[in-house]
Amino acid sequence: MAFRRMHGLALGIAVALLAGCGGGSGRDTTGTAPPPNAPSEGCTGSCAGAESRLTVADVQTVIAQAVAEAQANNLPATIAVVDRVGNVLGVYRMTNAQPTVAIHSERDVAGGLEDLIVPSELAAIAKAMTGAYLSSEGNAFTTRTASQIVQQAFNPGESNAPSGPLFGVQFSQLPCSDFMTRFQTGQAAGPGPRRSPLGLSADPGGFPLYKNGVPVGGIGVAADPDYTLDARIFDRDRDVDEMIALAGTFNFGAPVNRRADAITADGKTFRYSDVEFADLARTPGNAPALTATMGAFIKVPAYADAIPREGTAFGTALSGIRAAGSELSDLDAFIVVDAANQNRYPARAGTDGSGALSANEAQTVLREALKVANRARAQIRQPFGTQARVSVSVVDTNGAVLALARTRDAPVFGLDVSLQKARSAMFFSNANAAAGLNSLPNPSYFGDTVNLGATPPEVRLRTVGTGTLSTTVARTREFLGSATALADGAIAFSDRAIGNLARPYYPDGITGQAAGPFSNEFNSWSPFDVGLQLDLAYSQIALHVAHYLNQAGLALYLDGQLLAPPPSTQNPVPLPDIGFNCTGLPSLANGIQIFPGAVPIYRGDRLVGAIGVSGDGVDQDDMVSFLGLHNASVALNGAIGHAPTTRRADLQVPRGARLRYVQCPQAPFIDSTEQNVCEGK
Repeated sequence: MAFRRMHGLALGIAVALLAGCGGGSGRDTTGTAPPPNAPSEGCTGSCAGAESRLTVADVQTVIAQAVAEAQANNLPATIAVVDRVGNVLGVYRMTNAQPTVAIHSERDVAGGLEDLIVPSELAAIAKAMTGAYLSSEGNAFTTRTASQIVQQAFNPGESNAPSGPLFGVQFSQLPCSDFMTRFQTGQAAGPGPRRSPLGLSADPGGFPLYKNGVPVGGIGVAADPDYTLDARIFDRDRDVDEMIALAGTFNFGAPVNRRADAITADGKTFRYSDVEFADLARTPGNAPALTATMGAFIKVPAYADAIPREGTAFGTALSGIRAAGSELSDLDAFIVVDAANQNRYPARAGTDGSGALSANEAQTVLREALKVANRARAQIRQPFGTQARVSVSVVDTNGAVLALARTRDAPVFGLDVSLQKARSAMFFSNANAAAGLNSLPNPSYFGDTVNLGATPPEVRLRTVGTGTLSTTVARTREFLGSATALADGAIAFSDRAIGNLARPYYPDGITGQAAGPFSNEFNSWSPFDVGLQLDLAYSQIALHVAHYLNQAGLALYLDGQLLAPPPSTQNPVPLPDIGFNCTGLPSLANGIQIFPGAVPIYRGDRLVGAIGVSGDGVDQDDMVSFLGLHNASVALNGAIGHAPTTRRADLQVPRGARLRYVQCPQAPFIDSTEQNVCEGK
C-alpha cells in the first residue's frame, strides 16, 4: 500500500529546508532552450521524425545536469527520464537521497491519498510522465501547469472562481487502466502509452524535454520530502525539485513561444515554471559526467531496469502511436498500435446485443469528430489559428472501445482521458449505473508505520477510514429530486454535467455552497481526495504501490495480520501486481473523468454508447464530441444521434442552478465565421 505519514517514522530522512521559500526572480526566457539545439519556432505538429528521440547519451546528459544542480543545493535527488509515450528510460538515485515523499495538499483534511508516503522513484516517474504527456509541438506544459488547472479554483487561490479546466485529470493514466501499456523486465522501450504509478502529477518538478522543437520525453525530480501542489500561484516559489528538473532540461528545453506562459485560457495565462536558468545554483551546461560516488541507476519493478535506455521516436510504430492507414489517412489521423504494429482499436460493432452500434456507425462517428477537430481553432496551443489537436474514443454500453484515433500532435494524455470521458458519459446515462455503484465496496483508507530497520524491513498498515462511495447513489437521488436517478436511464449525462456533480461547490465556483453528490464537501475535499472519482480507483492504486513495495523487499502487514512476506526464491511474487481494471466495473475499466468533452449516443430513445474527446481546451472538446455526433447522425440518415432533448441533463435544475450539457466556443472554425455552432442540435 501507499504509506500514510505519521509522527515518529524511523526513516532517518533529513528534512529539506530549501523547498517552498517565497521569492524568486522575474521571467528570464533567454535560457529556456539555449544553443546548440535551438528549437524551431515553427513546429506545429509535423516536425517529428525518426531522429526525434532521446538517446542513451541524452538521458545521461539530462540526468547529469540535474545531479549537478542537486549537489549545488546539497539535496540529493531521485531523477526519472521518460520518452514521449512514457517508457522509463532511466531512474537515478543519488547517494543518500531520501527514499520516500509524502503526498499532501495544504488543506487540513484527511482521507484519500492525503498524507500518504510513497517511494520517491514513483513520484519522479509520475512527474516526468506528466511533463511528457501534457505537451506537444504546439504547447509545453509542466507539473506546475498541471497544478494550476486541477484545483477547486482557476486560478488557485481566487475566490468565487470556477474549478480548473482539467479538474480531475490527475486521476488518469492510472496503473490499473486497461488502456495504458506495461513494462516487462528486460524489455527495450516499446509501444505506449505507458501507465503512471500515481496518475498525473501536480507537484512542481516535472518538465517536458524537447529536441529541435519536438517533444521527446520528460524529466521528473523528487528531492524534497513533499509531493504536493501550488495552492497559491500569485507568488513565485524557489522549489528545489523544480530547480533540479529545470537544470536537466538545459539544451532540451521547450521553445519559448510554446511554453505554458505563452498560452492563455479564459483570459488567464498558464504557469510554466517559477524559476529560470538564471536562478540556478550552477550552470548546467558544464555538468560533470555521472560517477559511482554520485549515485546509481536503479531498478524500478514494473517500470524500469537499472540501466539507461534509448527512447522511441514518436509517430513510429515502435512508439505505439503512428499515422493511420487508408481508413483515416485522408484526415491526417493517428492510431494506437501494438508491438506487431496492428491497430489496437479498429472500428468494430458493439458488444451489447441487438441494436448495438455497427462498425460503420462507430467509424462514422469517429471520422466526423476528426473532421470537426481539423476545422476547429485550437485553444491551448501556439501559434494562434492552429487547428485543434485531440483524441477521440467511441464506446458501447459495455464500455468496449469501438473506435479510437487522434489528430496529428495531440497530447498523449488525451488518449486515456478521451476513453475515460466516453465511458463516464455512457455509464451515468445507463439504467445500470446505480446497481453498478451499489455493488462496489467502500474503499478502505490506510494509515501505517514504516520500519526500514526491521529484518526484513516492514510496513504495518492499519485501516483508518473509508470512502464515501456507498452514499453516492442516495446523495445523487436527493440532489436531483428523483428516487430512481441512475437506475432508470431517464437522464442523459454529458461529461460536463457529470463534472457539475463532482465539484466541491454546486454551482461550481460559488464559494460556501454544498458539494455536488459526486464530490466530498469542501471541508473534507482536496485534489488528493476528490470523492467518487478517486474512491472508484483508490484500492487499485494502493494495491499497485503495495505490490511495488513488496517487490522492493518489504514485508506488509494489515491490521496486525501478515499481508505479504518479502519475495523469496520459493515465493518470488508473494503479492501480485494489479490487473487491468481500476474500478471493478467492466464498463469503467480505466476509471472516470470529470471535466467536459463527452456525450452519450442514442438510437432513438435507446442508449447505445458514447463519444469522448480530449486534448485541446474543454470547450473545444465539448464541441468536437457534440458536433461530431450530430454530423454523423446526418451522414447516417438519423440512424443514431444525440439524446432526445427531453432527457438531456440540462433540463435538471437542482438547488435552483441548471446542469450544463455542452458549451461550445464562439466562432470556433479556422475556415468560417459561423457562430453558435451547437445551437439547436
